[in-house]
Amino acid sequence: MPQLAKTLNVPTPAVRKPGASWVELPRPRTADAEPTGHVRLGYARASTARQSLDAQLDSLSEAGVTRVFSEKISTRVAKRPELDKAVTLARELRASGVAVTLVVHEHKRLGRGIDLATLAEELKACEVGLEFLTGELQGQHDPSGVVFTVLAALSGMEREYIRDRTLEGHESARKRGKTIGGATVADPDMLAMALHLRQQRLSLRDMAAKLVITTGKKKGQHPSPATVMRMLRDHDEQTTAIADA
Repeated sequence: MPQLAKTLNVPTPAVRKPGASWVELPRPRTADAEPTGHVRLGYARASTARQSLDAQLDSLSEAGVTRVFSEKISTRVAKRPELDKAVTLARELRASGVAVTLVVHEHKRLGRGIDLATLAEELKACEVGLEFLTGELQGQHDPSGVVFTVLAALSGMEREYIRDRTLEGHESARKRGKTIGGATVADPDMLAMALHLRQQRLSLRDMAAKLVITTGKKKGQHPSPATVMRMLRDHDEQTTAIADA
C-alpha cells in the first residue's frame, strides 16, 4: 500500500531482485532524537612495517575502545584502507542513532595540517566525535573551533620545516664531501640493492655476499654483514624520522 510505505519510510538496498537476500539498512533517526548508546572506535597507524603498533593498541584498549582499525602505511599515501573503513563504520553507526567517537592515540597517526582538518570536518558533518589520547591535541575536539584549526595547521608546518632543514643539512654536507647516512663504504646503488635483497628475505650474510664496494680502499670487496645491518638501520631511521616528523 503506497500510503503505508510512505508512513513506514524504511530504507531499502540499492539492488533488489528475485532471489537476492534482504539486507536491512540503518533506520533513519528522527529529528532531535537522543543517541541510543555510545561506541568508541579506534584507529592506529605506523609509518613502516618495522614499527610496532603495541603502544597505540594498549592505549586504545585502556581508553575503552571496542573495535580498532590498524595499518602500517605512511600518511603521505593518499588512500588508507583501514582509516576509510573506520570512518565508514562510524558514519553508519551514527546514522542508526548511536553516538560514535573515533579515538586515536595521537593526531600524527591520523594526519597533519590541511589533511587532518579536512578529515575532522568530515567527521563533524556526520556528527562523529574525535578524540586524541596524547600529544598537542590531546582531548576531544570540535574541528570548527579556532584552537583545533590553528594547531592542525601548525602540525603540518612543523613537518615541512623539519623536512626542509633535513634536506638543507644533507645538501650542505654533500658540498663539503661528507657521506650522508650508512657506513662509509655504502653508496646509493649499494643501498638500493640491499633494500631489494631484504625484500627477498635474505640473511645479512647472504646479502653481504651479493654486494660489492665500489669506492675507497675496499673497492671490489664485499661489505661485512654488520656494515649491511648499519646501512639498512640508518636508512630506516632516516625514513621514519622524515615520515613522522
